[in-house]
Amino acid sequence: MRSIPREKGSSITRVLEIIEAVAAAKELLSPTALAERLDIPKASAHRLGQTLEKEGFLQFGLRGGLLPGERLHVAALNILRSSRHKALRQAILRQLSEAISETCGLAIPDGLDMLYFDRVQTNWPLQINLPIGSHTPLWCTASGKLYLASLPPEQLERVLPRLPLQRMARNTLTDLSALRDDLARVREEQLGTDSEEFIDGMVACAVPVRDADGELLACLFSHAPVIRCSMAQLLEFVPRLRAAASELEAVLGSAAALEADQST
Repeated sequence: MRSIPREKGSSITRVLEIIEAVAAAKELLSPTALAERLDIPKASAHRLGQTLEKEGFLQFGLRGGLLPGERLHVAALNILRSSRHKALRQAILRQLSEAISETCGLAIPDGLDMLYFDRVQTNWPLQINLPIGSHTPLWCTASGKLYLASLPPEQLERVLPRLPLQRMARNTLTDLSALRDDLARVREEQLGTDSEEFIDGMVACAVPVRDADGELLACLFSHAPVIRCSMAQLLEFVPRLRAAASELEAVLGSAAALEADQST
C-alpha cells in the first residue's frame, strides 16, 4: 500500500529514510519498492541507492534488492562501544573468561575481515596476542566463518569469490568447496570453529549474539593455545558461551529499546 503523500524532504532525510527502511526490512527491497514505500521519486531512490552502495552503507543483492552494507553494520554495532553499555558488556565477558579460564571477546564484520572490538584476556602467562582493533580473515577464523554462515545465500555467493583463501596455518581451508561444506556445518550447529586454521597452535570457537529479530549482531569467541587447551576441551565451554551470548543479547536489547525511546 502506498504511503500517504507528505511534504518533500531534503536529500539527507531521504538517505536516512532509505537506510532505515533497508535495515528494518524483512525481505530485500528494490529501489522501486523503496520509492513506493517512502513516497519518493523512483529516479531518486535508484540514484541514492547507488550512492549508498558506492559508499558502503548498502549493497545490492543478486536480484537487485538492497541489503545493509558493511559500513551500516559497523555503525549499528558501534552502539556496543558506548559507555552506557560497556560496563555490563565487560562484566559479562570477564565473568565468562574467569569461568572458563581462557580469553573471550566480541568480533564484528568489517569488509572482508572480522574486527575484534572487545576482549577480556585470561591471566595465563602464555597468551595469543590479538588485541582490540585487530582484523582477522573471514575464511579461517571461528568468528569469520560464523558470520559467513549467517549470510543469506545470494549474499554469501557474492562474498565467497572475493576471499583470497590463502593458507594462514596448517589446517586452513583453501578449497572453496571444502569451505562451503564447513560453512553448512557452522550454519546447522550455529557454532564457528577454528582448529589451527588461522594461527598454528591456536584453537577457537564462536557463538552468535543476535538482535530481537534474530539477526547476527556480533560473534562471541574464545581462543586458546593448544598446548593448554585442545579443540575438544574448548568445545566443552560452548554452553557457557551460549549463556553469556544470551546475557549480551538482553543487554543489547535493552540498549536498543532505550535508544528508540529517546529518539521518539
